Amino acid sequence: MDGGKIQRMREQVLSGPVVKTLILLAYPLIINQLVQVLYNLTDTFWLGKLGREELAAPGTAWPLVWFFMSIGMGFATAGFAFVSQYVGAGNYEKANRSAGALYSLMMLFAIGVGAFGVVSAPYLLRFMGVSETIYPYALAYTRVIFGGIPFAFTLFAFNFLLRAIGDTRTPVKINVATVLLNLVLDPFFIFGWGPFPRLGVVGAAVATMLSNSLGSIVGGYLLFTGKVGIHLTLKNLKPDPYFYSRIFRVGLPASVGTSTTALGFVILTRIIFTIGELYGQTHGIKGFEDVAFATYSITNRLTNFMFAFSDGISMAMGTMVGQAIGAKLYERAKEIAEKAMAINFTILGVGTLLFALFRVQIFSFFINDPAIIAESAKVVEYFSASLPFFGIFSAVNNVFQSSGHTKKSMILSMFRLWGLRLPLSYGLGVLTKDTAGLWLGMGLSNVLGALVALAWFLRGSWMKAIIEEE
Repeated sequence: MDGGKIQRMREQVLSGPVVKTLILLAYPLIINQLVQVLYNLTDTFWLGKLGREELAAPGTAWPLVWFFMSIGMGFATAGFAFVSQYVGAGNYEKANRSAGALYSLMMLFAIGVGAFGVVSAPYLLRFMGVSETIYPYALAYTRVIFGGIPFAFTLFAFNFLLRAIGDTRTPVKINVATVLLNLVLDPFFIFGWGPFPRLGVVGAAVATMLSNSLGSIVGGYLLFTGKVGIHLTLKNLKPDPYFYSRIFRVGLPASVGTSTTALGFVILTRIIFTIGELYGQTHGIKGFEDVAFATYSITNRLTNFMFAFSDGISMAMGTMVGQAIGAKLYERAKEIAEKAMAINFTILGVGTLLFALFRVQIFSFFINDPAIIAESAKVVEYFSASLPFFGIFSAVNNVFQSSGHTKKSMILSMFRLWGLRLPLSYGLGVLTKDTAGLWLGMGLSNVLGALVALAWFLRGSWMKAIIEEE
């Protein structure tokens, strides 16, 4: 590990001006998030040219993929907490050992997840209640994405490790390059331009898999050659029961929290199809479940664009909070978190206003479907105002994870989704006999979840380093 490089980053994080340092760390992450969202928006744009069913297919696949990835994400969160806190404490040797243990663990886990996902995809999609018109597209897309999971996982681990030491720029360069490649490949594989075969929805998945594979290979090369702050070797990649046990102890609650959250979105997909079908039958509209889910898919893409800014702030805050706690600067960690929340609320407030003002133009850009555009009015009326509150919730959740208090994060995530969003969305949808109830339930879960998260944060029980347990 390059101690000099990391020491300079550490000094900036621990003693530099809070907002300036936050922005310095956040802007590469924001660029990265925006480029990722640009890919998703482009993907939606091209698939919208094929039809409503093709546009909705990736939206059904990603809750499943996210569910399995989120299990590994919990252990990556634990590795991030250990590495960032060791760096904050100035113990670079243990930071490097923790990094190696995390990377090897992620590689092994990803291979198993990929194989299982390819085999189980048909059963999982049926469980989600995916409509017969969307199912064949969703199945083909899902299987290709699961086939590329090992590369996606190792690229994910690379991003986490470098962010833990305060290097937010290097991962962004690689991610931007892979996403741009994805953007270029998308229409060639989807429509069969030039010598490429016309693969339709599968083409979008193939472009994603190839791009992630290249990014993963480049990231691995940088880690194993020591060209970044962390230098992995075969020695520190060997299975280490002691570090694995510590990563599992801290990471298990995070895995449970993130995977149950992802499972919740699998259930939410089923709820959207169910409420859409019930509403369509009640009002004599055939195939309205596809309209409801396509509207949800586009809304997700648009909110992800807004969250690109707030997520970048939250991730940068996580690096600063983790290192501040490792250095036992608890009041600084609290100040960092509070300022990040205020910035997030402001950013998402402005984004929500723009979303409401230009709703028709935005949805029409992706697909000129009067039914979807009409449904989007309910999104603005019943859901969009809750987005700034989700910025607060996300920041608090990130504080708990970055400080290593993953049980708190697990409980918070499960409460918002399973305690609030799923019952409110389904219950209000059935009660109103309208998808307006569905959107209202989703919005209320953001507001109530944020209020509970903020109250818990202010108690300060998260201000304790996990490396003190040694």
